Amino acid sequence: MEKIQKKLSKAGFVAFVNFHGLNVAHVSDLRKKLKAAGAEYDVVKKTLVKKGLTDIKYGGELPKLDGEVAVITSVEPLAPSKVIHDFIKKNKVLSALGGVYEKTYVGADIIKMLGSIPPREVLLAQIVNIINSPIQGIVVALDRIANKKV
Repeated sequence: MEKIQKKLSKAGFVAFVNFHGLNVAHVSDLRKKLKAAGAEYDVVKKTLVKKGLTDIKYGGELPKLDGEVAVITSVEPLAPSKVIHDFIKKNKVLSALGGVYEKTYVGADIIKMLGSIPPREVLLAQIVNIINSPIQGIVVALDRIANKKV
């Protein structure tokens, strides 16, 4: 119990997932992907999770932990939630139950939303496109005006 409590208290992001129906190959694949994303995957009894969370003060209400529960912990939320989101889309055997984000209990919808956020590079490209769009429009308009007068 102390081990899981220590992990939960140090984690910046926690996701609770129902792994019912996962075979050994799926679990191995998920663990490998989560490890690459800087996260850990642990199968823990629900009672131990609840006891471990009692001393940690999070806002909101603990999500309902139905079925066979695994706990995914990480310092950073986006990479592991992306792995969870992609794994659920691909295999359809894992389901998000909720988690902890910014020291608040959140539902499965927030875990899924975090997983659907594009990578940093894509977000930066979108910002550059937004900044560039008005400038490009002005250049096109000025070019058309210049071509009409000639």
